[in-house]
Amino acid sequence: MSAAPFHIFGIRHHGPGSARSLQRALEALQPDCLLVEGPPDGEDMLPLVDDPGLVPPVALLVYNPEDSREAVFYPFAAFSPEWNALRHANAHRIPVRFIDLPISHQFGIARTADDNGDAGTDAAEAEEQHTDPSTVETATADETGPSGDPLDWLGRAAGHADGEAWWNHMVEERNDGLELFAAIREAMTTVRAEAPPRRWSARAERREAMREAHMRKCLRQAQKDGYQRIAVVCGAWHVPALADMPPAKADNELLKGLPKVKVAATWVPWSYPHLSIASGYGAGVASPGWYEHLWHSAADKRAIGWLARAAALFRAEGLDCSSAHIIEASRLADTLAALRERPQPGLDELSEALRSIVCMGDDAPMRLIAQRLIIGDRLGTTPENAPAVPLQRDLAQAQRNLRLKPEAGQKTLDLDLRQPNDLARSHLLHRLRLLDIPWGMPGRSGHGAKGSFHELWQLQWAPELAIAVIDASRWGSTVAEAAGARAVDRARTATELPVLAELMDQVLLADLQAAIAPVTRALEDLAAIASDVLQLLAAIPPLANVARYGNVRQTDTAMVRHVLTTLVPRAAIGLPGACSALDDDAAAAMNQAIAATHQALQLIADDELLQGWHTALARLGRQAGCHGLVAGLATRLRFDDQLDDAEHTALCMSQALSPGNDPGPAAAWLEGFLNRSAMVLLHDERLWALVDGWLGTLRGEHFLRDLPLLRRAFSSFSLPERRQLGERAGRPAAASTQRPPEWDAQRAERALPLLRQLLGIEA
Repeated sequence: MSAAPFHIFGIRHHGPGSARSLQRALEALQPDCLLVEGPPDGEDMLPLVDDPGLVPPVALLVYNPEDSREAVFYPFAAFSPEWNALRHANAHRIPVRFIDLPISHQFGIARTADDNGDAGTDAAEAEEQHTDPSTVETATADETGPSGDPLDWLGRAAGHADGEAWWNHMVEERNDGLELFAAIREAMTTVRAEAPPRRWSARAERREAMREAHMRKCLRQAQKDGYQRIAVVCGAWHVPALADMPPAKADNELLKGLPKVKVAATWVPWSYPHLSIASGYGAGVASPGWYEHLWHSAADKRAIGWLARAAALFRAEGLDCSSAHIIEASRLADTLAALRERPQPGLDELSEALRSIVCMGDDAPMRLIAQRLIIGDRLGTTPENAPAVPLQRDLAQAQRNLRLKPEAGQKTLDLDLRQPNDLARSHLLHRLRLLDIPWGMPGRSGHGAKGSFHELWQLQWAPELAIAVIDASRWGSTVAEAAGARAVDRARTATELPVLAELMDQVLLADLQAAIAPVTRALEDLAAIASDVLQLLAAIPPLANVARYGNVRQTDTAMVRHVLTTLVPRAAIGLPGACSALDDDAAAAMNQAIAATHQALQLIADDELLQGWHTALARLGRQAGCHGLVAGLATRLRFDDQLDDAEHTALCMSQALSPGNDPGPAAAWLEGFLNRSAMVLLHDERLWALVDGWLGTLRGEHFLRDLPLLRRAFSSFSLPERRQLGERAGRPAAASTQRPPEWDAQRAERALPLLRQLLGIEA
């Protein structure tokens, strides 16, 4: 601390030890003004700190309302020193001021630098994230230490791996008082004076100088306002810069004429997984769950309490963990702490004890501990009266109505679309995806459900989605209105048919009735002038999916079927011409498009559309100049649909794989015919007999010549599939179970007189 009238408390980042020490210091000092390193743009949000609905972890979000890409989060946890300082100030009615360089100026400076073409370096990129320089990797290991942290010098001198481990042991896992901050000031003064200079860009150095100049300016202003006992809570790196105040003139000159951008502020939920990542004005903490445990546990019970929580987690996951395991782990942790000359076990000792005693040296169960206990999955909440755009309020209301609680951990949601509530949930999630708010990611199918009425989602709420919601608010004040307006705008600007077809699918899945007609008109207009067959084919599967499953969602698909009746015939007519003279890459793309389109048309089961499509496949199968990959696939699809019998298909195969053909086209034909369907080949007797029969006709040099073709065609199969194919080929052919037809000799003899007459044979 410094001499009166102001006292500086240096902190590093979120931590229970520094938070407890700061609480004791503030109780002893009883300041009449509190200055906190934070954005002055967010001071209007400080009264909500005592609101019961504001439950950490939360973050103060400062953003540009006109461009939400310009935004910064200032996260707080229950064990954050700044959070507890703010609550102490509110409880004792102490005036609070944020003293960091305003975000409005920081955005303006960044814009000016970008306009001047200053791309910056890694340090400049870090500064745009508003990160404390004591925790940013802006220098090499030779300058600062292995992790780029200036405190690495102190950590390595004390026998720790890095500065983070040193700070955790010396500060966060201890319960010191006022003397802690005097030691921090001395340590940081030494580091700033003695450590090798850091290689920052001019832009980074200037910004850091402006930040500290603004902090000193706010400190001088508080003194002018007559406050006698001023408490300053700031990053430990800045303590020496505030303790020794230079003349005010230099700071005022540095801050003169700074550019400014309009900003707004609000509170948003934060999560422990995001707290463990470097963000805001301070680095993330690697173990927020452990810090929360330290914050809520008594010093003499934290080790056994942590081991008990680990045991409960292991047992809940079906892993063996007895009371004897925990007793032995506790003894081992105490022994490790004594060997390392520490007063009690820390996280490292407890983790090593669990790994050795409970996990038997296996690291896999410890990953569960790291995810669920060391980091944790806690997600904070914000009060309803916190500032929010209308879209945020509508989304929050929808989440409450549909009982969809945002959670930091990943959650699987299996929806039954026959149920009204599940159908409404599906509509909401699809609308959010249209707005680029990926709260949920759709899966392939429900758990054990084969009907089209099931839908699987993976839900995980991330704090960054708050920015996405703010950004999407320009499209409307409700989720449905915004999603519809966004869909219409995308339809208006789309230039590719598959994009519009996919958009049509999304609009119907989201039940945006107002957007269906505009998107359909845009789809019809673009389809009328589209000449690229590949684009026509790519547009059919999503539309067919809508036409097939739309009724499950109680949506009208008549317009979609109308579009399909125009797209499919045009694609079928243009397909043979589009498949001539293709190179290998184009043939591979066409192969995938044809396979997807064929599956889609079978899905909707429209005989009129299928008839034209089957005719196009027949032309491909016998078309001269058609790439073998496409021709083989066309032959296979007609065989699967029983349009061509085995004899005709065998003839096509024999002609395509004839010894007189070039090996390359022949190999491509066989690859297209097999179509990566090893399981079908295993279980379809007709297909197996067809391929086996062709192989049986190969003799000697012909087999040796075609062997590379076979290896290429079968190389796309997985190793287990190839093994099963080999095992089946090695088994003797199964005897036929069909009874031979009965021979009627008398009926056969009736034809003999006519045959003799035709052949000219006398009786």
